[in-house]
Amino acid sequence: MSEATTVDRRMLEALVCPVTHGVLSFDADRMELVSKAAKLAFPVRDGIPIMLVSEAREID
Repeated sequence: MSEATTVDRRMLEALVCPVTHGVLSFDADRMELVSKAAKLAFPVRDGIPIMLVSEAREID
């Protein structure tokens, strides 16, 4: 991860899934916030979490 894409871990810990209001886990390799309950992965672009369901990727 380059300096341009650093992520504030404290900010990520404060975020919840917009669908379930549950816990998110951060996948640093894919730069995504993952909601296992909603089966969605929200992208983090340029250090900014994109918490829109329309931008999320469905996961198994």
